[in-house]
Amino acid sequence: MLKIGDTIMLEPAGGEEEKYKSKVAEISDGYIHINYPINVKTEKTVFLLNGMQFKASFVGSDHCLYLFETEVIGKVRQPVPMVVLSYPGVDKLVRIQRRRYVRVEANTDVAIHPLHQEFMPFTTMTTDISAGGAAIVLPEHKQKQLLPGMVVEAWFVLAMKSGEYHYLKVKAKIARIFQAENSDIYKASLQFLDVSPQDRVRLIRYSFEQQLEIRKREEDIANKWRKSVE
Repeated sequence: MLKIGDTIMLEPAGGEEEKYKSKVAEISDGYIHINYPINVKTEKTVFLLNGMQFKASFVGSDHCLYLFETEVIGKVRQPVPMVVLSYPGVDKLVRIQRRRYVRVEANTDVAIHPLHQEFMPFTTMTTDISAGGAAIVLPEHKQKQLLPGMVVEAWFVLAMKSGEYHYLKVKAKIARIFQAENSDIYKASLQFLDVSPQDRVRLIRYSFEQQLEIRKREEDIANKWRKSVE
């Protein structure tokens, strides 16, 4: 999976629009050593403090993107100065196919606006979302007003783990209208058309955080079940 010599990208967990680049120099159980990173914009060396938290990513040998949360836990000199990062291990990595963005279950507030006054704007929630699209719940009075192929403006509110909120305005095409399985609820599948690179990164970060939360909940349930049968 992660190998010595791989390029690793670091983005501050607090939401700052910075990106740092480095290479993996050593991999051990629970941590990795990287060269002092370079700021992608300024191309200058970045000095990281212990306790700083990041979202890390690298491209695996299968050409997929892998994400994990990490923290600076120290510095070493052997024989050159390196930064020590926490590493959760292969089982904790989140895999994202680069040719197709992975959708995750998420209830996110969204407002849908028409481009040409085909309907009155309305607010609803997503049932899943990715960097390439989303599924939204259709209010009953909107089920016949929205049609496949129609282009709309979608305004999303992304609540990040850091407490920060991102407000995204995205043009999207209605790919299909469908009824949820074993339910009276109708949904619309949206395909994003003009996402800026900055907003794409925010959507990927949000999806990553949602995947981690889902995984943590599943692990908590599994741990409670194991304790109950012991």
